[in-house]
Amino acid sequence: MTSNAPLKRSIEVEYWVVDDEGYLTQPGSLIDLPGAEREFVEPMLELKTTPCQSTAELREELFDRIRAAVERGDDLGKQLVPLATPLNHKEIREIPCDRTRIQNEVVGDDFQYVRHCAGTHIHIEQQPGRAVDQLNTLIALDPALALVNSARHFRGEAMAPGARSKCYRWLAYDDLQDQGELWPYVDDRADWTHRLQTCYDRFREQAIDTGIDEPTFESCFDPESAVWTPVQLREEFGTVEWRSPDTTLPSRTVALADTLARVAGELDGRPVDIGGDTPRVDDDRIVLPEFETVREYVDTAIQDGLTESLATYLSRMGFDPDAFDPIADSFEHEGPIDHETARQLRLEYATRLREDVRQSPAMTAD
Repeated sequence: MTSNAPLKRSIEVEYWVVDDEGYLTQPGSLIDLPGAEREFVEPMLELKTTPCQSTAELREELFDRIRAAVERGDDLGKQLVPLATPLNHKEIREIPCDRTRIQNEVVGDDFQYVRHCAGTHIHIEQQPGRAVDQLNTLIALDPALALVNSARHFRGEAMAPGARSKCYRWLAYDDLQDQGELWPYVDDRADWTHRLQTCYDRFREQAIDTGIDEPTFESCFDPESAVWTPVQLREEFGTVEWRSPDTTLPSRTVALADTLARVAGELDGRPVDIGGDTPRVDDDRIVLPEFETVREYVDTAIQDGLTESLATYLSRMGFDPDAFDPIADSFEHEGPIDHETARQLRLEYATRLREDVRQSPAMTAD
């Protein structure tokens, strides 16, 4: 039996903070607003919603919180930028803490890639008895990150349509086994728990080998918080979590969460099969492709963006690719971007965010 109550969903989204000339700056008193938190780097603000029971409720709360930040920013001379990287900025300063210090020690110089990334986390409430099916469905939907790619550049150099995902998956954590990358489908909860513990033990051992004392490490990390993989089963929150999307315009973030909730959330008694015939989501069942096929689509989403073949796949899996317009595809600058151009683009997209949250487009809210 399935409950008639809609599953709750929530969003955590990161934005770069700039001054009125487009230079990165600290959020200041923006962090005092409802749902606002500091991230581990100085020029970033995270805004979170509470768990909401419908897309309409989620949209209203997210937009209210962003509008409040925009209005407070008007008084402070600060603006929010919905780009996955600053495009060109030499150094992003961290806020000192033990957790970040440990990651720097273990990851080394490659941790620089993480400092330049702003993304979105979408949480969907676990459906009793179906959490593993939800997780596996979400793994198969991971290539949908291409729908909201919002930066091609890292430190001014063109990298890929999914520059943030490339930084995380292929550069920052490349030397840490099982970190940063998409994990294969899960057999059951015990399988997931075993993977978490194995990854945690490996990371803990590497940290201690670099000179981190054990009590400090254990005060900063537990098995669930020591894993950087884009799709997760979160026991702490009772959710399945998708961490792959770039930050983007809020209306697109909500549209993405809406589809995610309908496909990977409300399974409505439909069986979830892996492999077999053509991958699809329909009224009777959900058929997921083999994991190797998913990984190929993910690589395409990062390196090539929303290609025709990827759009066809996402359409079969319940998305409407035509409803999205990835910011990364709109950049005229496929070559290097200098500091001045990056500054102007940050201001341009801060204005577009402001306009986005002041509109009230129709939603396909459940």
